[in-house]
Amino acid sequence: MKRKPNSRKQSHASRAGQTDAETNPVPDAMDHDDGAGSHESAVSPAPSEAVSGPSFASEPMLFEISWEVCQQVGGIYTVIRSKVPGMIERWGRRYCLIGPYNPETAASEFEEGHPTGRIADALRALADQGIRAHYGTWLITGRPQVILIEPWSLFDRLGQIKYFLWEHHGIGMQADDALVNGVLAFGHGVEQFFRCLTGHGLRRPVIAHFHEWMAGSCIPELRRDGIDLSIVFTTHATMLGRYLAMNDPWFYDHVPFVDWQKEARHYNIEAQVRIERAAVHGAHVFTTLSDITAFECQHLLGRGPDLLLPNGLNIERFTAMHEFQNLHLEYKERIHRFVMAHFFPSYTFDMDRTLYFFTSGRYEYRNKGFDLTIEALARLNHRLKHARSDRTIVFFLVSKRPFRSINSDVLSRRAVMDEIRQTCDSIKEQIADNLFLSTAMGQTPRYDDLVDDYWRLRLRRTMQAWKSRRLPSIVTHDLVDDAHDEVLEQLRNYGLINSPHDPVKFVYHPDFITVSSPLFGMDYDQFVRGCHLGIFPSYYEPWGYTPPECVARGVPAVTSDLSGFGTYIMRHMPDYEQSGMHVVHRRYKSWDQSVNELTNWLYDFTQLERRDRISLRNKVESASEHFDWSNLLRHYDQTYDLARQRTGK
Repeated sequence: MKRKPNSRKQSHASRAGQTDAETNPVPDAMDHDDGAGSHESAVSPAPSEAVSGPSFASEPMLFEISWEVCQQVGGIYTVIRSKVPGMIERWGRRYCLIGPYNPETAASEFEEGHPTGRIADALRALADQGIRAHYGTWLITGRPQVILIEPWSLFDRLGQIKYFLWEHHGIGMQADDALVNGVLAFGHGVEQFFRCLTGHGLRRPVIAHFHEWMAGSCIPELRRDGIDLSIVFTTHATMLGRYLAMNDPWFYDHVPFVDWQKEARHYNIEAQVRIERAAVHGAHVFTTLSDITAFECQHLLGRGPDLLLPNGLNIERFTAMHEFQNLHLEYKERIHRFVMAHFFPSYTFDMDRTLYFFTSGRYEYRNKGFDLTIEALARLNHRLKHARSDRTIVFFLVSKRPFRSINSDVLSRRAVMDEIRQTCDSIKEQIADNLFLSTAMGQTPRYDDLVDDYWRLRLRRTMQAWKSRRLPSIVTHDLVDDAHDEVLEQLRNYGLINSPHDPVKFVYHPDFITVSSPLFGMDYDQFVRGCHLGIFPSYYEPWGYTPPECVARGVPAVTSDLSGFGTYIMRHMPDYEQSGMHVVHRRYKSWDQSVNELTNWLYDFTQLERRDRISLRNKVESASEHFDWSNLLRHYDQTYDLARQRTGK
């Protein structure tokens, strides 16, 4: 049955909800979110909203909506999770997150609770409509209150939801896509929640902040029907831009001339792009992360952002400089153990003259700059050989890829090294006991008297099993499609196969680094601390969390001027080079120029001695405070103030 729009607000709201309402006078916002709902929580009757006085009642409530609440899909999870403590400090119980219910992730990230006040009333109203939702807390620092909606509880309404999107906003669904269906169902659940929340004379203003197209599918209907909200939409990366950048080496030059409809159809993402554009043009305030993404939004979405929201981190500060330096030494020793197990059965090198470089992120070979990084390291390898350098570089590429299992040879080498360690520890204990006993008896023992035949034989056999004639493997796992992996293809084409004569060694780890990993035995952040340099010269990166994560741990990092983080430090930190950060220029440079720039900088870095690297890490750690959420949340405050101004709240 077709709903009748609110006649009082129809005149301006219907225009705001149109997919391509470029003429809409209301500023737009864009966001990305999806949700899988939640099983109906025990929503018990609760007293009406607790109010301590008129001033408290007039303070706004803030809801952040994202597909990545209580479930990690991409970088938005880190954005939201890391800023929660600061948001709780500013908003307290007036802050709530909304996401989809995923039973698998909810088991470890979500704790069911009992809502009170208007939220309880709204959830009871949802339950009366057959929409199942959970209320509780997210089990992270700050423990924010969370509402998780079950998309599948609305699947019987998908036909109606899609009909109104087409009838009211011209957004058609070309095929039955499982992800789009989940997004639309979740969005409708969010829409009904806000209708229930604001529909009974709520005196308090409500701000709804949507992240990405997966969260923003309900914005057109909210605006069309004049729901009493101040709406903010944030895009972290445009849907179309990500596809274009992966396939167009001149993406940034071509952006102003892109026919968005034609390209969206070409990549079969027209429905997603139309939802994204509708959210952008329907929001009161539209934001994105950086200048580079703002340029993209202006041309691909038809609206530039009102404000920029740079991403931050919770920076762990140390009372003394030596503390984070000690952590670097501790975790570097763990990486040493992996490197010795991986390389030393084939050949050895001086660990005191070895540096650890790494890159990581989603497997987007070109967008993440993996291709440029490998090219620069190949040239660095040639230069170090020509200079007869005694320096060894071990480069780790960490990116999730389909694999069958850990390579058996890699596991075997690690197991044998552990056996050597245990055998040596046992011999050490036996020597200590026998040496003490002999000395106490006034004897001068020989080695053969201190170690019995069993341990000498066991050590000899273990050493024989340790040696290998095979070169160390490039990749640590058996990939599902080894023959067509772009990283391996590039390494093989360049002959980078971990030869003993190559000073640059490669370790491709196609899985997450976790403490349960039998290869590393540490978490990713510990691995980062143990490395000397992070390399992230991305071609397409709306922000890029990996470089600031390095900086937060006192590790120098490379980024690019095509990443949001790179453009941010170029604008706000003119002395970033002195603070251990380097920006590779890619925007107006040829491929060869960018590769040479990175190669030269890496070569200079390899010439630093230990004292120089310690000094540089101190500078990096000192600069990290700039990226703490305590300094960057002011941008969110400005955004919410602007949204309230534009809605008169």
